[in-house]
Amino acid sequence: MPVLITGAAGFIGFHLSNRLLEMGRSVVGLDNLNPYYDPNLKKARLKQLKETAKKTGSDLKFVQGDIENNQIVEDTFNSNDIDIVVNLAAQAGVRYSIENPNAYIQSNLVGFGNILEGCRHNGVKNLLYASSSSVYGGNTNLPFSEVQGVNHPVSLYAASKKANELMAHTYSHLYGLPATGLRFFTVYGPWGRPDMALFLFTDAMLKGKPIKVFNKGDMVRDFTFIDDIIESLVRLIDKPATPDQTFDPQNPNPSSSWCPHRIFNIGNSDPTPLMEYIEAIENSLGVKAIKEFLPIQPGDVPATSADTSLLNEWISFKPNTPVQVGVSRFVSWYRNFYGI
Repeated sequence: MPVLITGAAGFIGFHLSNRLLEMGRSVVGLDNLNPYYDPNLKKARLKQLKETAKKTGSDLKFVQGDIENNQIVEDTFNSNDIDIVVNLAAQAGVRYSIENPNAYIQSNLVGFGNILEGCRHNGVKNLLYASSSSVYGGNTNLPFSEVQGVNHPVSLYAASKKANELMAHTYSHLYGLPATGLRFFTVYGPWGRPDMALFLFTDAMLKGKPIKVFNKGDMVRDFTFIDDIIESLVRLIDKPATPDQTFDPQNPNPSSSWCPHRIFNIGNSDPTPLMEYIEAIENSLGVKAIKEFLPIQPGDVPATSADTSLLNEWISFKPNTPVQVGVSRFVSWYRNFYGI
C-alpha cells in the first residue's frame, strides 16, 4: 500500500519520497507547489521523483493541492488505499511567521487538522508528522530533551508545531491513532530550501555579495544532514508509536503517553557555532565570505542542541554526519544543479 507524503515536493518530503521509491515502495505525494520559495526548484524535485519511479518501476502518484483544502485531502485518502502518512507539508520559516502569521494558522493548524481527520476516518496505522526544534523556544537548558517542557514558544511557527503535537496526542487518545512527532533540528543538504542559511550563504558568496550574520555571529545550531533525517524517517515508518507501559499520570513524561503517541528529537547532537559553519562553506567553495554582522532577529534563539537518546533507543540509529561532509555535498550539488 502507498505511503502518503504531504509536502512531497519540499526539501524533506522530496528526499523521503525518493528514498522510498528507490526501495520499491509506492508513494502518493501531495504538495501545493506554493511560491514561498522558487517553485522551479520544487518542479525539478518532482521531475527527479518521476525519473526515480521510472527507473525502479515503483508507483508514484502526485496530487497538487493544499492540505487546508479539506476536499482535496478527503479525495486523496478516498482514491488511495493508505495506511501510512508522513505529514511534512507546512508553512515553514520562523521569520516569515512574524510577517504573515495567517499562513501558519491555515497550513499548520487547519491543514494538519484535515490530515488528522483523514487518518481517523481511513484507519491509518502510522502517522509521522513534522514538528520542530523551535518548540523549545525560550528554554536554554542544553541539550534539548523531549522530557523538557515546551510551553514558551518565541514565534508563531513554533507555537503551531507545539499545537500539532497536542492535536496529534488528542487523536491518539480518542481514536487510537498511532502518531509520532518529529522535532527536526536545522536540516540541510542537497536540494535544500533557498530561504535557509546554507543556500543563502552559498548563493551570496559565489556572487561576491555579503552574507547576513545574525546575533553578530554568536549563534550555535545543531545542523542535521538530510540523509540522517531520511534514515530516521524510513525506520520510523515501519515502527509506529505504541503506548508507554511505564507512563505515570502523576509524573507525566512529555515524550510519551498512555496512548500510542511519541515525540522524538532528530538532530546531529553536535552543535556547531555559526562562524564554524560559515568556515566550512568557505572551505568547500574556495571563497571567503563578506560578513555583515546584525542583531538577533525576533523569533530566533541563540543556540540549539539535540539529545537524541530516545530516538536511538527506539530505532537503533543516531544522526552523525559531520558538518564539513554535509556542507561539501551540498556545495557539489549546488554547483551541478546551477551549472557553476
